[in-house]
Amino acid sequence: MADSFMGKAATMEIPINSNGETLAEDDSLEQAAKIQWTLDEKDLQQVMVSGPNLNETSIVSGGYGGPAGGIIPTSSIKGPAIHFNPQYVDRRRPPAPNWSGMHHSNSNQNMSVEEANRGVAVEKLDSVKKWGINTYKCTKQMFSERFGRGSRTVDLELEAQIDVLRDTKRKYESVLRLTSALTSHFYNLVQTQQALGDTFADLSQKSPELRDEFGYNAETQKLLCRNGDALLGAINFFVSSINTLVNKTMEDTLMTIKLYEAARLEFDAYRADLEELSLGPRDAATMVRIEVSQQQYQVQRDKYERLRSDVTIKLKFLEENKVKVMHKQLLLFHNAISAYFAGNQQQLEQTLRQFNVKLKPPGSDKPSWLEES
Repeated sequence: MADSFMGKAATMEIPINSNGETLAEDDSLEQAAKIQWTLDEKDLQQVMVSGPNLNETSIVSGGYGGPAGGIIPTSSIKGPAIHFNPQYVDRRRPPAPNWSGMHHSNSNQNMSVEEANRGVAVEKLDSVKKWGINTYKCTKQMFSERFGRGSRTVDLELEAQIDVLRDTKRKYESVLRLTSALTSHFYNLVQTQQALGDTFADLSQKSPELRDEFGYNAETQKLLCRNGDALLGAINFFVSSINTLVNKTMEDTLMTIKLYEAARLEFDAYRADLEELSLGPRDAATMVRIEVSQQQYQVQRDKYERLRSDVTIKLKFLEENKVKVMHKQLLLFHNAISAYFAGNQQQLEQTLRQFNVKLKPPGSDKPSWLEES
């Protein structure tokens, strides 16, 4: 019965109207639909298991009662055989998502983010509060010292060394400025001598009657230019060493001194605060404040002592380094200047070799043809 029903349903024509809707008057279609939905599960399984193989069935194209040519045997369609086993069909509905659990996890995550943000905000607020209190105390101490109302911690020996260093730095900066100006002027002189020597050499070729005189002057200017380049190398080496000593070594020590002076001001500010609290009443609240102030005073004192030790050590090493560097550079400067103006080329070259001064090759300062274009 199932085979005859499926064969009839496969070739049944479904009439439709102009709107694409099926005609309700077709009783045979309605009866066929009722018979199809009344098949129980057991008959359906039997039909599907014991029914014909899909490779042996045929596909009918066209309407009811169409020509036999519209039947296409499926055996001509290549492909694997399809077997349907109803017992593996899962008729259960998928489980509904656990919206309550997801909402709970999202709320926990939001709460953790809020707590983290709140912790960061509290930490920043505490740091700003501490900075404000420290700035207020240091400003109060600074004005008290300027107006003669407060006391300050003074290390007379260290303060004298710091004053000497600052005065020495100013003088060395003056030496650096003057030697830089000397280098610039002497460089222009050497360039002028080189241009003058080239002009004399050109005139020597174009003036046969004065060839020897122009030639002598051209050779003299070239020799002066060569010795001038050597002296420029020595002066540049001197300027570079002084610049390193002043703007790096001395500046590094002065930066440590600035940190030391700031630590000294903070130490005196917390010391004055502790002394003020110690002179007040000794109730419970004041004792707590005195204990906290003592802890802060000890922290600032340790910081002050550490930076004072650092400044002392750096001043000692700076003095030793300054003497060593300036001894070498002053000897180089003297020997190079003396040899140049005495016209002693060999002595000048020997001085450069003695202090390991390397000269730039001729024409290295000139721009390349690409830069000129």
